[in-house]
Amino acid sequence: MNLFEGNIYSKLPGTGTSIFAVMTGLAKQYNAVNLSQGFPDFPVSQELMDKVYFYMQDGNNQYAPMPGTPGLRKAISKMFKLNHGANYNPDSEVNITAGATQALFTAISAFISHGDEVIVFEPAYDSYVPAVVVNGGIVRYSELHYPDYRIKWDEVKKLVNEKTKMIIINSPHNPTGSVLYEEDLKALEHLLKGTDIVVLSDEVYEHLIFDGIQHQSVCRFPDLSQRSLLVGSFGKTFHATGWKIGFVLAPENLMKEFRKVHQFVVFAVNTPIQMAIGEYLNNPENYSGLGEFFQQKRDFFVNAVKASRFKVIPSYGTYFQLLDYSNISEKNEMEFAEELVSEHGIASVPVSPFYHDNKSNKALRFCFAKEESTLTRAAGILCRI
Repeated sequence: MNLFEGNIYSKLPGTGTSIFAVMTGLAKQYNAVNLSQGFPDFPVSQELMDKVYFYMQDGNNQYAPMPGTPGLRKAISKMFKLNHGANYNPDSEVNITAGATQALFTAISAFISHGDEVIVFEPAYDSYVPAVVVNGGIVRYSELHYPDYRIKWDEVKKLVNEKTKMIIINSPHNPTGSVLYEEDLKALEHLLKGTDIVVLSDEVYEHLIFDGIQHQSVCRFPDLSQRSLLVGSFGKTFHATGWKIGFVLAPENLMKEFRKVHQFVVFAVNTPIQMAIGEYLNNPENYSGLGEFFQQKRDFFVNAVKASRFKVIPSYGTYFQLLDYSNISEKNEMEFAEELVSEHGIASVPVSPFYHDNKSNKALRFCFAKEESTLTRAAGILCRI
């Protein structure tokens, strides 16, 4: 019995259950092939798991330092120097987080107050907007136009005003698989000159980029890096989404503000896993081949669905593939995604929930971070529709 009869003010009145949880729940209900939620169905590196076990057995099971273990912070700093020529001080400019979602929420909480405006590009990963709203911020939307999902910088310029405090970017992009190019980052750099606007750059799929494309990190652009918080994730990189280990890179003045909030959100992160990843990162071969690995999976899935009535929308990064079903059905994305699960036994994610107005382009997102046997089963179903 609920004995509390007071009125409750919801800070997120329009927010329901995440679309990922909804579609995964439907997949379980109908015993469907699950290409909805973005997690691999193949194992984590045995070497990495052995290192975690070693550090557990070695007694490293108490609180880590609030910013993260020194070894992991140094390894991340070294990795970004090697890959991007960027210089981040491991003591004052690197912070380990409980996954990228915590990093994003903490960054937004640290810099956004009541009435501040944040520019978000949509379709947008579903944690951005609620984090802005719960902190009293106002979201200004800029659309990535179907089907190439590129930013229209002239449209963004019109959104910037004296209330704009943050712009959130994401590349490689979830859910579309599009990427930002050098000209995009230069356009952003030019747009923000002379402003106090902070950039929050979600780069969790940095190593999952295809077709010889160079990932354009904010840390490659001096004027951008000075105003940017860069978010990464080892869950995505090392197929261990359940470990919830991420990180933030930022210049010292921004990191000081980030840590003020971080210490009260989570304080510290899993100690033995941090120590294991810190050692594992010191060999670049443990992450440098990921783009090729996932490109092979993308190509396998795309080739397997060529005989279907779905239209492939190019994916240049992440482990997601959008398929256009406009030749098959007039239903909106949510309705068609539910039909695929209940009638055909395959789960995807509709892109419409990533828009504030649930815009439907008749596109569904499929995760190809799966064993080939799983992808073959999924493609067989899609080809029979």
